[in-house]
Amino acid sequence: MAEVTAKMVKALRDRTGAGMMDCKKTLIEVDGDEEKAIALIQKKGLAKAAKKAGAIAAEGLVHAYIHAGSRIGVLVEINCQTDFVARNEDFHAFVDEIALQIASMSPTHVRREDITAEEIASKKDIFVGQLQEEAAKTGKERPPEAIAKIVEGKLEKWIAESCLVDQFSIREGKKTIQQLTDELSGTIGEKIHIRRFVRFELGEGIEKKAVDLAADVAATLAGS
Repeated sequence: MAEVTAKMVKALRDRTGAGMMDCKKTLIEVDGDEEKAIALIQKKGLAKAAKKAGAIAAEGLVHAYIHAGSRIGVLVEINCQTDFVARNEDFHAFVDEIALQIASMSPTHVRREDITAEEIASKKDIFVGQLQEEAAKTGKERPPEAIAKIVEGKLEKWIAESCLVDQFSIREGKKTIQQLTDELSGTIGEKIHIRRFVRFELGEGIEKKAVDLAADVAATLAGS
């Protein structure tokens, strides 16, 4: 059996954020293999996170983020179980990361359960209309079964892009926001819950006056 040194334990702690004793025990369990130890710690951490799913998370942070240029702003509330964790550096870094994700990827909901039946029905109608328009242009009709399958695929893609926790992280491209939330919950030892957010973009929703530059110049010259 490979000797587990203090240096190995520290290196594993730095990479996973797990406790020193947990790191030592895990390294002993996998005979000093650091990569296997990381995978095992993550697995154990996710199991702990699942157990905490029903816990009450009422502490946390309300965080404001203003993107460079002051054209996009985000206000997000992320909860944990204790005030102690709310002051944790890893928790603060996670909150910052989520705010940046919202600013960059423009989700409209936190999770799937937040989407109303009316929104789902409206999107389905839009996707069906797009396929009908395509069929009218090409003259190629699809069978109803194929249309239903395509619409469901489009709907699933829209949901994944619209819901924050289903989006892939802009930094950890292979992991969703929910996966990162569960991993942090396992590492910290408390339930982490993204509760709500609002995103503002300068000029959003304001109908801007369309200007025909060529016509404007011509009018100016005609009047001079």
